[in-house]
Amino acid sequence: MQRQGFVGGSAAFRFRVSGGLLLAAYLAFVAWFTLRPLDVPWVMPANWRPLDGIRADFALGWVEGVRRVGEGLALLAPLGVLLPMAGGRLCVSGLGSLIRAMAATALVSLAVEMLQTAVPGQVVDIDSLLLNTVGAGLAHAAVVPAGRSWLRRRAGLPSGTALPAEEPAQGRTPTIPRVGIAPWSDALPPSSP
Repeated sequence: MQRQGFVGGSAAFRFRVSGGLLLAAYLAFVAWFTLRPLDVPWVMPANWRPLDGIRADFALGWVEGVRRVGEGLALLAPLGVLLPMAGGRLCVSGLGSLIRAMAATALVSLAVEMLQTAVPGQVVDIDSLLLNTVGAGLAHAAVVPAGRSWLRRRAGLPSGTALPAEEPAQGRTPTIPRVGIAPWSDALPPSSP
C-alpha cells in the first residue's frame, strides 16, 4: 500500500474536520451575535429596498458609512474561506468554488435575516444580505486560490494539475443485471366472463 502524503489519507481528513469544526464554531458565534435581543428604545423599519440602507449610512457621514459597510462586509466574510476548507478539495474550478461559497453565504445571511424578524430590537435589512455575500466573495477571492496553490505545492503537484482520482476503499461496485417489468396482462388477475 502506498502512502498518499498530504493530499489524501489522514491529512486531508484532518483538514476537512478542522474546517468543519471552525465553520460550526463560527456559525454559532454569528447566531449569538446577530440573534440576541437588543434593548433599544426605537428601531428603524425593515429595509427591503437594495442599497437604501447603505445610502442612509453614508448620509450620517463618510466615517460612519464606511464603518457600517465594513461591518456588513466582515460579518460573514470568514465563510468564504471556511466553506471551501470544510469541503477540502484542492483541484476545483476557481469560479465554481467562488459561486458555491457566495451562494451558501447568501443562504446563511438570508436565514439570519429571516430569524431576526422574531428577535426584539433586530430588523431585517436587505443590504446586510448583499454586504455579507460580497464580503464572503472578497475573502474567498483573496485567500482560497493562494491557499490551494500553496497546498498543491506542498503536496508536490505541479500548478494546474488535477489530483489523481482516489480509489474507493472497498473496490468497485458490482453491476447488477436489470430486471424487466412484467406486462400489464401478466400483472392483473384474470377477468371472469
